[in-house]
Amino acid sequence: METKRSKADIESVELYFHRFGSGPPIVILHGLFGSSRNWQSIAHNLAEKFSVITVDLRNHGSSPHTKKMTYSSMALDVSLLLQNLDLQNIILIGHSMGGKTAMTLALTEPDRISQLVIVDIGPGAYNNSYNNLIKAMSELDLSLLNRRRDAHTQLRQAIPEHKTRTFLLQNLIFNAGSSPHWRINLPAIRDSIGEIVSAIICDKTEPFNRPTYFLQGEYSNRISDEHLPAIREFFPQWKLITIADSDHLPHIENPKDFLSKLDHLID
Repeated sequence: METKRSKADIESVELYFHRFGSGPPIVILHGLFGSSRNWQSIAHNLAEKFSVITVDLRNHGSSPHTKKMTYSSMALDVSLLLQNLDLQNIILIGHSMGGKTAMTLALTEPDRISQLVIVDIGPGAYNNSYNNLIKAMSELDLSLLNRRRDAHTQLRQAIPEHKTRTFLLQNLIFNAGSSPHWRINLPAIRDSIGEIVSAIICDKTEPFNRPTYFLQGEYSNRISDEHLPAIREFFPQWKLITIADSDHLPHIENPKDFLSKLDHLID
């Protein structure tokens, strides 16, 4: 865990969000290259008992683009959203990059959060495995695209896994009367990727002393033994739960088991 960064150096933005259902509030933060759309199915299920807010983080989805992209800045964006919606005692769910944002917010503003659910990520640093993806997406010749299949063809050599291409190409927008364009802010992500894969930064040393659940994919290695000391130190009420038959996207790859485990945790 690293410290610290002054809030005076951070400018927050107003985030785009969707709201489903009514009841106690749940706020969901997506991962890198994702958006609130990735969580719609889960949100609809949870909306039977909760008021669910799915958020587009900065430089993603329909939220504003900005050059700065640190966990401190993204957590401050979410804090502003919670203030604007007058939300307290929320269940905060975050996947991957959204999980690190959620952990940062929980450590800086713990009184807003009743439970923390972190999906397939730890608080520490990771190897940067994204440069090739960002390069391939940035070099895609959008002027040659008439349909999404064309983009798949162009990216096949650089990104051979169809599942990965499909996930990334959700961010490619085709609108009648205009050229295809990326919804995400690729230049900002490229320039900030070093910080995105780094350990979270927090200006508080107090742990988050409320229930914290780490949900990992059965075949994922994103929560490894090297992350456990930081998890124990900063999230003492932690519990690790495995989602069967899934990798880094357990909420998409096995939503049935994901929802079953989640229901038992937050019911």
